[in-house]
Amino acid sequence: MAIFELSKRFSPEEKFALTTQIRRSSRSVCLNLREAWAKRRYQAHFVRKLTDSDGENSETDSSLDFTKDCGYISADEHQALTAKCADIGRMLGQMLKTSQSFLITER
Repeated sequence: MAIFELSKRFSPEEKFALTTQIRRSSRSVCLNLREAWAKRRYQAHFVRKLTDSDGENSETDSSLDFTKDCGYISADEHQALTAKCADIGRMLGQMLKTSQSFLITER
């Protein structure tokens, strides 16, 4: 939601570029994670959706660089938000490393 709120400050000319892109990628992190959780019966599907989530997180992080470079956010805002992206990336990385432990197994 922080990304959504800050994107309201972007220039109107960014509506179909940076604004849409950063909103889409930031939301996709959560949506792909939710889909991964629903697919935990199948390791390949689970890992694929976690990988998609991690990719969207990286895309969001890169878009934050553009927002700072364009002057839409301050260096402090950029640092705080990219730190959150790094935290999310570490959590997703840990989930990928231990994906087997999240799977639903038949008893």
